[in-house]
Amino acid sequence: MNGPKDDDDNHANQLNSNNDAYWQSRGEDERPDDWQERTDADEED
Repeated sequence: MNGPKDDDDNHANQLNSNNDAYWQSRGEDERPDDWQERTDADEED
């Protein structure tokens, strides 16, 4: 059963580049091996 806490957890996970949900919400199957380099590059844009 989903509730407000589950929704909050999912939202937080989708904003956390260290979490698979972040990458899945962006079309990836899971967190890539080079996830740190990719997120660092996004922050520089």
